[in-house]
Amino acid sequence: MTMTRTTETSFPLTRRAAVAVGLAAMASPFVARAAFAKADELRILTWEGYAEPDWVKPFETKHGVRTSVVYTGSVDEMFAKMQGSKGADFDVVAFDTSSFKRYIDGALIQPLDLAKIPNAANLAPAFRQVPALMRGGKQYGVPFAWGSLPLVYDKAAFPVPPDSWAVMWDPANIQRLIALDDANNNIVLAAIVLGFKDPFNLTDQQFAAVKQKLIEQKKLLLSYYAGFDDGVSVFAQSGIKAMFSMGEPQIPGLKAKGVDAAFVIPKEGAIGWLDCWVISAGARDVDLASAWLDACLDRKVGAFLSDKKSYGNTTDEDANKRNGFTYADKLVFLETPESFEKRVALWNEVKAAP
Repeated sequence: MTMTRTTETSFPLTRRAAVAVGLAAMASPFVARAAFAKADELRILTWEGYAEPDWVKPFETKHGVRTSVVYTGSVDEMFAKMQGSKGADFDVVAFDTSSFKRYIDGALIQPLDLAKIPNAANLAPAFRQVPALMRGGKQYGVPFAWGSLPLVYDKAAFPVPPDSWAVMWDPANIQRLIALDDANNNIVLAAIVLGFKDPFNLTDQQFAAVKQKLIEQKKLLLSYYAGFDDGVSVFAQSGIKAMFSMGEPQIPGLKAKGVDAAFVIPKEGAIGWLDCWVISAGARDVDLASAWLDACLDRKVGAFLSDKKSYGNTTDEDANKRNGFTYADKLVFLETPESFEKRVALWNEVKAAP
């Protein structure tokens, strides 16, 4: 899930409403205790909502360990944390398919032994063979959650749902628009809006057009926001009409703050993301890390993600259907771009522009 916030904490953030499912309902897959001699702590680097008490606590009880969770909200921030220690600061990490190439090239993650992850058999067919996760015949991640970065809007401001990203560039909406602070996602979106066939491999001419498009938008924005909690808060407090954000979990958050919000996949399309769990190259206990991946692929966790957290999940198709996650064919799923470094540099130029 590709996004914007840097939050280091040992407890879940309050991006969405507290869940009502008790620990007992989730505990049944984790009844047997396994002995791990090498580590008594699992260090997790992830997004909000991916390390919830409903499966963290049973995991800790089963394996006799504690977990240390660092939440982040930016793909750039996450990569910097991993690169800074060559993966030694974390055991397991969750990021989207667009990031695998640079993590593998940087030797920051390690191949998986699927024999240690029996719940991988729960993956829906669409998620069993994902090319971005493979290198040299080895698999480096397991798919966990998916969703979109659509156009989120206030229904009071748009009685007729907008059908185009043009509203995010409409001068009529000046100072009533916000966008997430993320280099790659904004560049991909601008490329989609400009109609570029391959938004992940841009020419120099296309980069220039994207930069100009984003600078044009910046002049209309109230601000960029630094994380999904922040996006919801700014939207609700500042009379925002529309924002570029993750959609599925943001709508419940906005409604909880009194905003009658909705999201739409515009006619130009929208970004889709597929987040996966990986094991860090610096994992202190590979068996314990593998056990975490296995726990996250339990179908009850998948159903929880869709029913309680509003994400598409990879292991329970019934949960996806009952929650309306049936629009994946309208999404442009993230791929590794031609140069993250070039995109970060361009984004910094956009933000520095007057």
